[in-house]
Amino acid sequence: MILDGADLNIETGERIGLIGRNGSGKSTLMRMIAGEIAPDSGGIIRNGDIKISMLPQEVPDDLPGTVYDVVASGGSGHIELLKEYHDLTARIALNGSESNINKLERIQHQLEITGAWHYHLHVETVITRTGLDENAEFKNLSAGMKRRVFLARALVNDPDILLLDEPTNHLDIDSIKWLEAFLLGFDKTVMFVSHDRAFLRRLSSRIVETDRGALVSMACDYDTYIERREALLDDEERHRKEFDKKLAKEEVWIRRGIEARRTRNEGRVRALLQMRELRAQRRDSTGSANLNIQQAEASGRLIADAKGITFGYTDIPIIENFSTTIIRGDKVGIIGPNGSGKTTLLKILLGGLEPQHGSIRLGSRIRIAYFDQLRSQIDDEKTLKENIADKNDMVFINGSPRHVIGYLQNFLFSKDQIVSPAKKLSGGERNRLLLAKLFSTPSNVLVMDEPTNDLDAETLEMLEDRIVEYGGTVLLVSHDRAFLNNVVTSTIAFEGNGRLQEYVGGYDDYIRQRPVILTDAVHLQKKEAVKKEIRPREKTKLSFKESRELTELPQKIESLEEEKHQLTAKLNDAAFQMKNDAKTINDAISRLDAVENELEEAYLRWEGLEDLASKLGAS
Repeated sequence: MILDGADLNIETGERIGLIGRNGSGKSTLMRMIAGEIAPDSGGIIRNGDIKISMLPQEVPDDLPGTVYDVVASGGSGHIELLKEYHDLTARIALNGSESNINKLERIQHQLEITGAWHYHLHVETVITRTGLDENAEFKNLSAGMKRRVFLARALVNDPDILLLDEPTNHLDIDSIKWLEAFLLGFDKTVMFVSHDRAFLRRLSSRIVETDRGALVSMACDYDTYIERREALLDDEERHRKEFDKKLAKEEVWIRRGIEARRTRNEGRVRALLQMRELRAQRRDSTGSANLNIQQAEASGRLIADAKGITFGYTDIPIIENFSTTIIRGDKVGIIGPNGSGKTTLLKILLGGLEPQHGSIRLGSRIRIAYFDQLRSQIDDEKTLKENIADKNDMVFINGSPRHVIGYLQNFLFSKDQIVSPAKKLSGGERNRLLLAKLFSTPSNVLVMDEPTNDLDAETLEMLEDRIVEYGGTVLLVSHDRAFLNNVVTSTIAFEGNGRLQEYVGGYDDYIRQRPVILTDAVHLQKKEAVKKEIRPREKTKLSFKESRELTELPQKIESLEEEKHQLTAKLNDAAFQMKNDAKTINDAISRLDAVENELEEAYLRWEGLEDLASKLGAS
């Protein structure tokens, strides 16, 4: 029984974080709300003709067509006509023949009379809002961009309730932060399943947890929920102990013998039978996964020493002149956009790939356990037992034999699951199986490439504890900000164009250091360039040109500030988004960027000329 007599009310404008153990019914609940499946009993009551859209957990990988085609397929009966119009406009951009233009006019007329033209403009607006290229081929996009396309596809319906199932999976940190900002600006109701604690903290106005068939709801932020939930569980445990103590006492009474039965109170007997029934119906919590990482003999003090390593493909730099030294016991986080080269860096640091320039020196007695983000180490056709121990019944854990069924039960797998094919597992269960496989091998270097996808919060927290306790070295690629904060001692960040920088601490430490380093450096560089440009050569006053420029700059700055204000207001206006095509909107965004750059240059120039005039006047 996944959900048993569960109740839930959803209010307008809420942002509901839906949490719970893997397999506890979160996706099932969402699919029922969306109308994809019906409950066995009870009902889903919708207020009026509300529209509901859902972003599924698994996004198709190889859909044909462009971004426009996929997004437009989300909510209109005019798909073929819209696709023909979109393809024709693309052809006209390359070859504007008269026959194509005439055909375009006929199609546009059909769009107008059928009402599909308004939908076409809405599709383009949604594509612009979500920062997509409408002409890009869907199958060529990264996993993160494909999820963004399906988010846009869900939005074209203009839903009253937006359901998101694990929306941050396979997204890099920049994409997650973009999604956070987007959803904070979404003025309808959002319900999302997520195990990303930083995401839950930022977005949730209410937390709903699937727990033993019931739904536990609290209108508060995530951290407050955790505190209240702990208090509830403690209270539940206390009441259960009191109940069990009373039940045991009554069981002793009913079995005291003939004399007691002659005088027994029939009401008390009925109460005992009722207590037995209540105890039989009780659903105890599943418990926590028992994760233990096997440690091999300690490695040498040095794990890897990289000096000036460079690697790239043709004209695309991935790693440029990067140096680092990793020693035994380091726990290093690696972050960066999808496709930036994080897995490539891992391979170089572990000796699996030669750098094109520079050198890499590896330490001694290294035994590596590798967590693959693609989970390719799992054979879907084999059972869970076979995936761990092949045809054996035993695995060796810390030198002692252990039956494989008992070992897998520590990772919360049932006996039925253990003898079933791995292809039947959910995403979170597959991750747990991979952890079980990984931890059955002794290691002193643990390499984990995106281990947190789909894992529930309790398993995540236990994994954090085990990694912190692990005496070996850890190399961790992750987009989970809370996980990085709690585990790593240093962070290597990909910062574009092959540039890598290492920072002390976790993700928040990286953020605190990075803006100061980058922003101040850029500002200082620009300021020095301006000063160099206007540095005088034995002059006693500003030139005529410089004096006139100094006089005109305040007016120029005021004009730019006004234009910036107008552009910002325009882009925030829903009417402007609806009335204009994608090109007009993109042109406005580009102009806003240009105005902001011009403003910065004008302020720097004004500051430089003022400084120069002051110095010349003083001398």
